[in-house]
Amino acid sequence: MKLLVFGKTGQVARELARRRPAGVDARFLGRDEADLSDPERCAQAIAGAAADAVINVAAWTAVDTAETAEPAATVVNGAAPGAMAGACAAEVIPFLHVSTDYVFDGAGSDASRPDQPTAPLGAYGRSKLAGEEAIRASNARHLILRTSWVVSAHGANFVKTMLRLGAERDSLRVVSDQIGGPTPAAAIADALYVAAAAMTAGHAGGTHHFAGAPNVSWADFARAIMEAAGLPCGIEDIPTSDYPTPAQRPLNSRLDSASFEREFGIARPDWKIALKSIISELGAAS
Repeated sequence: MKLLVFGKTGQVARELARRRPAGVDARFLGRDEADLSDPERCAQAIAGAAADAVINVAAWTAVDTAETAEPAATVVNGAAPGAMAGACAAEVIPFLHVSTDYVFDGAGSDASRPDQPTAPLGAYGRSKLAGEEAIRASNARHLILRTSWVVSAHGANFVKTMLRLGAERDSLRVVSDQIGGPTPAAAIADALYVAAAAMTAGHAGGTHHFAGAPNVSWADFARAIMEAAGLPCGIEDIPTSDYPTPAQRPLNSRLDSASFEREFGIARPDWKIALKSIISELGAAS
């Protein structure tokens, strides 16, 4: 299987690179070869690649910055995936794309279903929803995989921030009324490889969710990080209202991942197991 992957340095892209299965030829495109602010160039990269499938894990992920740069974020997260999907439709190959829980408003306490109406709270969520809509309109056979709270030993993420701050301070104040499923980037990478193989064999794809288990608050996740790392830093629960940010975050990021497990045979990954591996890898690198 020959794959073309948009993304090279992000959390999921790095895991895709190092977890590539035997028999898979994957070419990774960084910003120098395929800048998502230039959708047409992205489409051209697909047209000349002779790939069996395309995976997009590149995105504008600066949630707060998107509030003051929504047009630019929408090109990257909306127009570019749409152009990629259009090129895949022309080549008659599958397109796999990672999206986000931010397409929902986070109301209630039930896990959001893939077919549930979307209602993003801010610019980032709107830009990602624009990408989903463009992909569906392209007529490409596609997988839109919504995930949440991505963590790994790479890049900037909550685990690395907590470990850094926990080593410097006696206590931290962490939001306790936002609930979701931390998702290991490694598990997302493995899931994408399985889905890509299935889709090159004819699977229809669709829109699915894939998030780690069990669901947890940011504050309780922080406590688990401190415990796993052996750090004595205490965690004080605070409401979201005590930690204002430019972009409004959904309080409920729970994602119902049952359809993805049913279609592709992949259960929600246990973030507690992944957390130990992440901390071990970071310790070995320090």
